[in-house]
Amino acid sequence: MAARMGDLVEPPDTGRHFTEGMEQFHHPRPVCSGSEPSPQRRRLLAGLSGRVLEIGAGDGVKLTCYPESVDEIVLVEPDPFLRAAAKRIAEHLSTPVRILDGDLRHLPVEDASCQAVVCSLVLCCAARVQETLREVRRILVPDGELRFYEHQRSGNPAVTLLESLAAPLWSRAAGGCRPSRDTLAAIREAGFVIENLDRFAFRHFDHILGVARLSTG
Repeated sequence: MAARMGDLVEPPDTGRHFTEGMEQFHHPRPVCSGSEPSPQRRRLLAGLSGRVLEIGAGDGVKLTCYPESVDEIVLVEPDPFLRAAAKRIAEHLSTPVRILDGDLRHLPVEDASCQAVVCSLVLCCAARVQETLREVRRILVPDGELRFYEHQRSGNPAVTLLESLAAPLWSRAAGGCRPSRDTLAAIREAGFVIENLDRFAFRHFDHILGVARLSTG
């Protein structure tokens, strides 16, 4: 179970010993298997280079999964507890890391300044997902990539109905997560073209993992 702010005065000492980590604080997914990135995390980050923005810190362990070809990692996280935990991880990395406080609707990053933006179990939590994706568009260089690993609405109509009915309670319990959101459609509506996509189930919820670029049409 995720720790609450009132349970701990300071974040866990993740800088001393890296754990397998979590993708997000409220609905964890394993980041590492032993000392190696999970297969999903490895695919999400494979081949990245230059300056990369990731939205959402988790506990920071996922910073250790980036390839050496990345010049700088910019991490935007509104929760001070998670920022502190991520900073402890960043201190042990050779790749420069900037960890910033920011809102999903107003990311504190310059226009056209990143070769890639990574969204991992974040778009399903965005209150206004199109505003977040507009920010992603603003930050990406013209040929930049959106890498995503997200909840996706089920393709089964009966399951979709159950997800919709459970969404209000689930959202309150899981940090704003909306498993009934059609995240893939939202990405396309924001003007991205899907280049690579894998769809799979994890704990009975559909997920999508892929790469998108800005449409030039």
